[in-house]
Amino acid sequence: MDLRARRFDARDGLRLNCWEHAPDRATEAVVFVHGSITCSRALFSPPVERDGRIDESYSWLAATAETGRAAFGLDVRGYGDSERPPELNEPPEANGPPVRADLAANDIADTVAHVREEYDTVHLVGVSWGTNTCGRFVARDDPEVASLTQVAPVYRVPYDVSEGLAALGLDPAGEFGAYHRQEYETVKERQGETDEALFEAIWRTQVESNQGEGDGYIAQTGSLADYADCGADDPPYDAADIAVPTLVVRGSADAISWREDALALYDELPREDGTYLELAGADHYAMHGERRADLYDAVSGFHDRV
Repeated sequence: MDLRARRFDARDGLRLNCWEHAPDRATEAVVFVHGSITCSRALFSPPVERDGRIDESYSWLAATAETGRAAFGLDVRGYGDSERPPELNEPPEANGPPVRADLAANDIADTVAHVREEYDTVHLVGVSWGTNTCGRFVARDDPEVASLTQVAPVYRVPYDVSEGLAALGLDPAGEFGAYHRQEYETVKERQGETDEALFEAIWRTQVESNQGEGDGYIAQTGSLADYADCGADDPPYDAADIAVPTLVVRGSADAISWREDALALYDELPREDGTYLELAGADHYAMHGERRADLYDAVSGFHDRV
């Protein structure tokens, strides 16, 4: 039961990549969708080396496979090992944000359709910007998915987003080029104190993926344009249009996904089978923190219930 890449064409012919961790005889699948900067493998299955071995306790894909479900980590176009949109091969100032939530939702729809060729039951999990893209897909298409999980959601952001944009070296007024560059020292300083082996695994995975450029990597800015819209009370989707069982999860120490915002999302859900969960002490990257096993178990338990 090993991690492997699976590639297939999106509806417009662009080549998408999924990381797959599937046990034998699985009858259900979970599709995971990353956030605004970090690709799927770096977020959901970073190859953290300890004592000459890979520490799989950081792999949400492996943990999902251990429950008997097939796990798929999608790289939205322009991220990880999916093909780049043409705008990412030109100078950043030549174009505006290339992949907004609506276009990313097409990639998610095509991935779910691809996975459903093998599995009748598919659950969907979005993280950070992935909650925008998954929310857009589910609200827009009303797809045949068994459930939706929104982790570290950014929805109707109750704070000024300009400070966060400025920290990434972007114009707080929202005049973005097509992408921004991520350099080692800048990213490490932004992350603050973190596990050295984990940081190196995430960094190496990003740089060695199709996002890599020179000694660093690039991240497209459509996600940040969506973030700015969330800060203007204009998110890419309306939670009231989500018609599947939904779990909303945030860490109590998350400085990006605020409790007020996560509860606003939860309160707007139209269904009685919505669930809200906070993980004490967890931050925006709960899947990499000390509460990661609790996160994995909580989402798996939700899938069991629905």
